Amino acid sequence: MKWHFDDFIYGSIDGAVTTFAIVAGVMGASLPSTIILILGFANLFADGFSMAAANYQASKARNEFIEMKRRQEEWEIDNLEEQEREEIREIYREKGFKDELLEDVVRIITSKRKVWIDTMMKEELGLIEDEKNPLDSSVSTFVGFNLVGLIPLIPFMVFMIIGIELNSEAFGYSIVSVAAAFFLVGMIKGKIVKKSILHSGINTLIIGGVAAIVAYFVGYGLNFLVS
Repeated sequence: MKWHFDDFIYGSIDGAVTTFAIVAGVMGASLPSTIILILGFANLFADGFSMAAANYQASKARNEFIEMKRRQEEWEIDNLEEQEREEIREIYREKGFKDELLEDVVRIITSKRKVWIDTMMKEELGLIEDEKNPLDSSVSTFVGFNLVGLIPLIPFMVFMIIGIELNSEAFGYSIVSVAAAFFLVGMIKGKIVKKSILHSGINTLIIGGVAAIVAYFVGYGLNFLVS
């Protein structure tokens, strides 16, 4: 299996956000920690699997679409050679090539079938073949979702194991731990996409915080309405 950090980060952020949103919502509704753990673990496995399956299907569909378009380009080059050659000429004319240099570029590209097809895929269709295995992508997403998504639940698990029912204190530890997780995941994401790691960390922290605040007040409001 080949690890895909982009899918891992994607799953990590969503896992942390959704699980902590559940924690915040349950706390807002003043429900016991057992409910937090039940809903939290249900979210981890059900939503994590759903995300992984969706990622698998999306990656597979994209690969199949690209393969279909590649076969189409292969057919056109085999059966409409001059038309396809003219398309290459037009593509590079628009890039500023002209006269003898333009003809040299066209001749070089069309002299190698694979290069010709790759050029048409990228320049005409805007498609770049993805070598990622859909299964690897889905597993990376699932692991990231569950690994980081577990963090908001750890304080409640610890308090339950030692027999202490102090939801407010556990919630405080959960806030600190998940905030650190949000920031760390955001920093890693920033490093991967080559952007400011500080800005990316803060941005991810804000997104997670907003989701948690919304969930908390929804839970609080529902508890107020039904009580």
